Amino acid sequence: MVTIKEWEKVFKALGQHLRLRIIVLLAEQELCVCELEELLGITQPAISQHLRVLKEADLVGEEKVSQWVFYHLNKERLADVLQGWLAYLDVPLAAKKEFAADYDKLQQLLENPKVACRPPQKRGSKEGAC
Repeated sequence: MVTIKEWEKVFKALGQHLRLRIIVLLAEQELCVCELEELLGITQPAISQHLRVLKEADLVGEEKVSQWVFYHLNKERLADVLQGWLAYLDVPLAAKKEFAADYDKLQQLLENPKVACRPPQKRGSKEGAC
């Protein structure tokens, strides 16, 4: 099972425009840094930094061929993480240990109609309105 920290790493990796472009390009085919440099119009060190973040999130893999390193998208990892995230969202908040404090606060908020932004329970009542 994927942890919150792992999802955080993946979503941070995906949360940058150039890295998303790299993902899209690598979904099309394997590329080396010099090809990415030409396609994206940025320097080799900048490409390498973006690839490092994507590799750390296990979204990109590499294969060395002679003196060249070719990068490819780890589609299986990306699919697993995204499907796992959607499945995780379906789990009730009460069952998520790392969100126990949030669950408790939510329950308190919902029990206090003067604070919670909920429609009034009774017609004509102004309690609970924001």
